Amino acid sequence: MLKTVDMVITGAQVLNVFTRKFELTSLWIDDGRIISNLTDEPYQARQTVDARGQWIVPGMIDAHVHMESSMVAPSELGKVLLRHGVTAIVTDPHELANVAGIAGIEYLIQDARQTPLDVFFMLPSSVPCVPFDDNGATLHAADLRPLYAEPEVRGLAEVMDYGAVARGDRDTLAKIHDAYANGGHADGHAAGLDPHQLTVMVNAGLDTDHECSTVKEALDRVRAGMRVFLREGTVERDVLATVGAVTTANADRFAFCTDDKTITDLMAEGSIDYNVKLAIQAGLQPALAYTLASYNAAQAHRLSDRGSLSAGQRADLVVLTDPANVTIAKTMKDGRWVTHEPVSTPLPFTATRVRHHATIADFKLPITTERVNVIGIQPNHIETDHLVKRLAPTANFEADVDQDVLKMVVVERHHDTGKVGVGLVHGFQMTHGAVAGTVAHDAHNIVAVGTSDAAIMRAIDQITRTNGGIAVADEQRVLATMPLAVGGLLSNGSYLQASQQLTALRTAYQQSCAQPVTFDPFITLSFLTLPVIPTLKLTARGLFDYEQFDFIPVCQPERPVAVR
Repeated sequence: MLKTVDMVITGAQVLNVFTRKFELTSLWIDDGRIISNLTDEPYQARQTVDARGQWIVPGMIDAHVHMESSMVAPSELGKVLLRHGVTAIVTDPHELANVAGIAGIEYLIQDARQTPLDVFFMLPSSVPCVPFDDNGATLHAADLRPLYAEPEVRGLAEVMDYGAVARGDRDTLAKIHDAYANGGHADGHAAGLDPHQLTVMVNAGLDTDHECSTVKEALDRVRAGMRVFLREGTVERDVLATVGAVTTANADRFAFCTDDKTITDLMAEGSIDYNVKLAIQAGLQPALAYTLASYNAAQAHRLSDRGSLSAGQRADLVVLTDPANVTIAKTMKDGRWVTHEPVSTPLPFTATRVRHHATIADFKLPITTERVNVIGIQPNHIETDHLVKRLAPTANFEADVDQDVLKMVVVERHHDTGKVGVGLVHGFQMTHGAVAGTVAHDAHNIVAVGTSDAAIMRAIDQITRTNGGIAVADEQRVLATMPLAVGGLLSNGSYLQASQQLTALRTAYQQSCAQPVTFDPFITLSFLTLPVIPTLKLTARGLFDYEQFDFIPVCQPERPVAVR
């Protein structure tokens, strides 16, 4: 008697990730698993799917993402990603962890269980990312250890503090040890590191990196023994600049990630499917690009039950009508076609409040020397330039629109310490108004930029009233706002509502506040507070120089000039 299985898909060109070729064959599926990829099996199927003229690839995997950057809860994010052929993500929850500690991680794990999307967690290694950051919580190895009991937890997320690794910090090394002791591994974060420093990271057990922006950087990491995740997010647009590092000889060392991508960009562009599209446009063979997007990501994270369309694997797959353009016909998750969105709403979150007592007087910035240090944004990148500008001396600088130099403010919002950092930034092209938000990597204090102190204060007041969010304002009124009730990072509404609010913010910025720009101003602003990324950043304690790894004054020390 013939064995009866749930389904057979016939007639398609099926990707074999081991030969990196499409093969005309069948897929036999039973109980959510692929049991064979041969055409002549002695089985009968309850359902036969004719896929002639189509291509089938494994479900795509995002190898490294902070899902909080989507600004929606995991249960809402899954609804969007599954439509784009992404069946699993590996996430670092250090954004909400930096705000709310263990409570933030547990919230994300619980809410993610509402979606069919597989969400794997790498425990945050850097809470805070550096010892002097003013974030909401501190997590030591002992705090993280109990979370390895959760089945979704697969290791330790990006270790950002190179200094802690290099000096053998006991707690940092304990976190890495625990990851391996529990059957996982540890991700690296090698922004700005040279080959000698990469060796230090690898010796400590860090085996991946996603901070490459050039072919040379990618190859340096491959030579050091790391796996490299080629990144394309809202701000980190790196695939086209790095995919040239991939060859047939070293391709097994590469996968794709998004790192940080907003819900509007996920809906408009896609997720890993967009990385694949860019890589193919840049010349990568489609079969190889889809292998990076699935099998290589699974191998990097020791996910042995997915990534290929072979016997024993989960039946996670994507049907394509045009593989070169990544045209998705439908997605299967665990043997079931994704035909409708799950009925779910984000879980409630009440663990945090926005707490500060900043006033407009805290934003005062005297210019007492002729030359000033200015953060220069790099459009569509998270690194910055260290600019030196000349400004007219004044008792309180607010903006020099002609030079595109604006005031930037960071307000500590977790413990009401009263700390306020004030600096200067170039590149936002703003002519009027201000932007403020509680999304500010990684400490997630309040960050604001604007053309006047009054506008900055109005935007900050708005996001304080909503207990977190993003606001665009001028001196008289709030032009647009997006409440982020979950820790000041995530919307508690639907992905459609969140996307509409984020679109309204962008419209207000472009039409009322700034010259046309080719980058996302809100996500760009959110990364200007992250001190572990080169070069100049602003924290609640002041202006930080990554190259010196120390705080520096806004005004360069030189001969004082008269203040008027």
